[in-house]
Amino acid sequence: MNLKNIIRSARGRKPVDLVLANARIINVFSGEIFDGDIAVAHGYIVGFGSYSAKKTVDMGGRFVAPGFIDAHVHIESSMTCITEFSRAVVTCGTTTVVADPHEIANVLGTEGIDYMLDSSRGQPMNIYFTLSSCVPATTMETSGAVLTAEDLLPFMSHERILALAEMMNYPGVINEDPEVLRKIEMAKTAHKPVDGHAPGLSGYDLCAYISAGISSDHECTTEREAKEKLNLGMHIMIREGTAAKNLEALIPLVTERTARRMMWCTDDRHPQDILEKGHIDSMVRKAIGAGLDPVVAIQMATINPAEYFGIKTVGAIAPGRRADLVVFSDLDSPYMETVYSGGVPVAENGSISPEIAKPDPVFCPSSMNVDTEQINFSIPAETGRIRAIDIVPNQIITGQSIIEPMISEGKAVADTSRDILKIAVIERHSGSGNMGKGFVRGFGLKRGAIASSVAHDSHNIIVVGTNDYDMAAALRAIVKMGGGLAAVYDNKIYAGLALPIAGLMSREPIKIVSDKMDRLIHAARELGTTLADPFMTLSFLALPVIPELKITDRGLVDVAQFKIVPLLVD
Repeated sequence: MNLKNIIRSARGRKPVDLVLANARIINVFSGEIFDGDIAVAHGYIVGFGSYSAKKTVDMGGRFVAPGFIDAHVHIESSMTCITEFSRAVVTCGTTTVVADPHEIANVLGTEGIDYMLDSSRGQPMNIYFTLSSCVPATTMETSGAVLTAEDLLPFMSHERILALAEMMNYPGVINEDPEVLRKIEMAKTAHKPVDGHAPGLSGYDLCAYISAGISSDHECTTEREAKEKLNLGMHIMIREGTAAKNLEALIPLVTERTARRMMWCTDDRHPQDILEKGHIDSMVRKAIGAGLDPVVAIQMATINPAEYFGIKTVGAIAPGRRADLVVFSDLDSPYMETVYSGGVPVAENGSISPEIAKPDPVFCPSSMNVDTEQINFSIPAETGRIRAIDIVPNQIITGQSIIEPMISEGKAVADTSRDILKIAVIERHSGSGNMGKGFVRGFGLKRGAIASSVAHDSHNIIVVGTNDYDMAAALRAIVKMGGGLAAVYDNKIYAGLALPIAGLMSREPIKIVSDKMDRLIHAARELGTTLADPFMTLSFLALPVIPELKITDRGLVDVAQFKIVPLLVD
């Protein structure tokens, strides 16, 4: 940006590149809407009023707001690469995201963070990052990397690293874990905020967590929880993802007095939801529909996250801000008709502009290191009862039961008559051969197996099935694809989705990924499951920080006890 040219354009001494005339401009500073013309030069807003311009576009009295910002997102959850994610969400009016590369960092460590930084260049939107703070999430699983404060330090000065990402290890904070505190001190030294992740934390422990320097939270599920955190000085990110939806519960807390400390985020949103519902725009519409003032809803999507993260060039329509703008006709139900990024029209009526080229793909190292011939799914029978994971439909929490196993030829096997299936997690990062085995109830499969290399948080390969033969076939399919999802029956792949980028993301357009996911879910239902999204359910069964019983490559984890427990009950 040439400052002299910007100044000359702003003073009217030099023609601007673009004027958006006859606009109804939403001022997120004052909360007012005023009629006027917006002048843009060199990708930045330089002023309002009558300017000589190289190009003038008549807004026809339509509303123009700042481009929307997602305050916390895991791009990997879209299952598409950054290029395809950008092209999908920018059509919804999201022109800036603040992404936590936690998933790929668990697979590839600093190489994964480098990959995300490199591949986010040249996109039709602004992509910032927070620095993943909890890799791995626990010591009860094998991740692809362990990231210490020393490993993270070189990234902290990067201009697009805005904060230390969600500090999930709140026990480590309040119990003064030295490594956790080093990471927080590192962010403080760099004068960057520390995002929080502390579901249910309250009272003295919450005060200790905030005292350590944690400044936001996106895990609130009740108005009471969010109010306590807000009153103690935290910024609240209201989340509406695919698995966790908190907007309806928290919207009563958004008032004229509280709104400027609150913002929107999607956290994890799958491709089907992005295509069918939208992105941050869907949250704005839903909030307005629930009675929130439209300008306040837009402030929460723009200036609030921009100010929280210290991004001074986005979030408002004002001189010196990037010309990231959204145009729509209906203030009470804003659907984006035109989206500008840096003064360039990048999307029109839900479609990416054909002139927007894709940047060259960035190399991503292989993340699949499994010798499938050495994997044995059998479980020798022992005398006594065993633990089983109980699925809770539409939730990522689970229960646990103590059951009598089905025994066949000296082995503990699946029993579809009681909806008891075998489940296994295979370590895929180092080739260690680590493998956790167990049983799960509530999945509903009557035949075959399904598998995924998306298995939070360490993203090893997780397989559930009715027999060892199909489970082994599903594992082989995942390894052969370089990562992905598969549904198998009688040694044949019914449906599959290759995710060759770290076993998490595809280079295909989001619509193709979504269509393949639909076929996978249909195939799983053909195999007998009644779960709404069996692959999402499967992906969270390996997450050993969410109650009650989970499984990793190291075995069954009793989350309440926070320890690995044997399959056999004494």
